[in-house]
Amino acid sequence: MKFTFNHNNINVLDLEKSIAFYKENLGLTEVRRKNAEDGSFILVFLGDGVTGHSLELTWLRDWSTPYNLGDNEFHLAFHVDDFEGAYALHKKNGCICYENKKMGIYFIADPDGYWVEIIPAKR
Repeated sequence: MKFTFNHNNINVLDLEKSIAFYKENLGLTEVRRKNAEDGSFILVFLGDGVTGHSLELTWLRDWSTPYNLGDNEFHLAFHVDDFEGAYALHKKNGCICYENKKMGIYFIADPDGYWVEIIPAKR
């Protein structure tokens, strides 16, 4: 028996704002969408165009308050081939929320407060 990663899910308040954030800051694009027949939810799957892993964004029609992320100790992580270029983009976009210069990494926060770790490709 072998298990392989398929996707991760996060819930978002403003679907279009989140899609734009992930495209602008991480280059993710929509690969699939599921609209509930009754309009109660929309699922959008984003991909990097390289791996088969995707990020599922869930929008719920009847949810209007920010999600409780607890201590927000979970996060996504991405390797990037141009760390300095990515850092400059994220600095310009104002989304860097934590830097660990000693480890050579930093984190960005999406519109809902989820953290994404940025790691240089060559470590």
